[in-house]
Amino acid sequence: MSENLPPCPKCSGEYTYAMDALVVCPECGHEWTPAEGGAEEGGERVVRDAVGNVLSDGDTVTVVKALKVKGSASGIKAGTKVRNIRLVDGVDGHDIDCRIDGFGAMQLKSSVVKKA
Repeated sequence: MSENLPPCPKCSGEYTYAMDALVVCPECGHEWTPAEGGAEEGGERVVRDAVGNVLSDGDTVTVVKALKVKGSASGIKAGTKVRNIRLVDGVDGHDIDCRIDGFGAMQLKSSVVKKA
């Protein structure tokens, strides 16, 4: 390759390519902007919500789409507020630890919440 593109931060694939302003990994389909890189900024992990706002521990967020919950008939409705979140390195992209009224403790993906 003539370009010196970084490996995929999700699967470490080396066959990444540039597409407009994004870098794409053909192995896992992950897309990111080169400025994000491995999501490291000053040695600290940066987590962004569905619209790009930076999240931090203790923030209040709003769920942006309805979520199914195993063992629950109703699930979590869009617009549900979640207070006092905690950022974690979770499994399968679940990077928010929280407690939701009526459901208890659970993990959410930052891509389904918006900072309130």
